[in-house]
Amino acid sequence: MKEIKAVIQPSRLPKIRSALRNIRGFPGMSVNKMEGCGPHLQKPSVGVREELTDYSPKVYLYMVVPDELVEGILQTIVEVAHTGNVGDGIVWVTPVERMIRLSEQITVLD
Repeated sequence: MKEIKAVIQPSRLPKIRSALRNIRGFPGMSVNKMEGCGPHLQKPSVGVREELTDYSPKVYLYMVVPDELVEGILQTIVEVAHTGNVGDGIVWVTPVERMIRLSEQITVLD
């Protein structure tokens, strides 16, 4: 299993959600609103006010998926989120050692 995380433009979320729902076996995702900033060209500091407001709205997606779905989900996110503009976002994958879906019945052995 892998965890896929992505930071994307808010305007791309509806299209990504729709596309991911079309993937057979898609396990679902969690979504958070956030703000972020990327690397910028070096420029002289113009003051604290600008430094504290240099963020733009983003959406943070995260999901745990079976290994066989990782490439398809990654490809979908990248294709749908990409606009070619600065600030499109970032996607990354990390291994998951174990996952338990809490809605499933669990039998505890003594």
